[in-house]
Amino acid sequence: MGSMQGILVQAWRGLQDAVLPPQCLGCGARVAAVSNLCGDCWGRLNFIDQPFCNRLGTPFETSMGEGVTSARALTDPPVWDRARAAVTFEELARDLVHGLKYYDRLENADLMARMMARAGAGLLSEADIIIPVPLYRWRLWRRRFNQAALLAKRIGSASGVPVLAEILVRGRATATQVGLKAAQRRVNLRKAFAVAPENRSHLAGRRVLLVDDVMTTGSTASAASLALLEAGAEAVDVLVFALVAEPFRTHI
Repeated sequence: MGSMQGILVQAWRGLQDAVLPPQCLGCGARVAAVSNLCGDCWGRLNFIDQPFCNRLGTPFETSMGEGVTSARALTDPPVWDRARAAVTFEELARDLVHGLKYYDRLENADLMARMMARAGAGLLSEADIIIPVPLYRWRLWRRRFNQAALLAKRIGSASGVPVLAEILVRGRATATQVGLKAAQRRVNLRKAFAVAPENRSHLAGRRVLLVDDVMTTGSTASAASLALLEAGAEAVDVLVFALVAEPFRTHI
């Protein structure tokens, strides 16, 4: 039933696109191309460009040279090698993420994936495979799609890097991460991800690019990266659309 509803929603939106001019995904103003933003809405996004921490992808206020690691990454090194994000998680970025995740605005994925591919170009050039962060099967059934998988497939199509969406699984249900503090998120996700023994050969000696929509404290990326590394991946990099720059003040 959910699958048929999704097909009907997409068919209806396809009909709208054929009859109506393309609209800005942020404010609804007319734009030249589908899955795009108007000039004003582009200005509402806070893009993450150099300078930023090479390990966490968090922006620096002043330049300290390319490849510099932040104090936070030095004192508490992440499981993954490098993380990159297209934008910080602020008003319009949040609306795009929530529109995709909760309101079936699948067209948002096209724009978000393009921005992610730009932000993660360096990671993509070295990646052997792309793996999305999975949903637990019942949450996937309720939502009908995994937003991380949609983003990964679009990034893979644009970059030519293979996407293996079934390798990493969420082996148990977890409480929503919304509103949880960093320590609570880590406990919530402990051993939540796994790689089946028969799938480990796909990871052996390979550099993985892990894809998700948002990074808050990094707990999800850490748990997923650890499962991939324990299954034989050589290294894991992380690419997300939006980064919560102050995770202890802003929760999704």
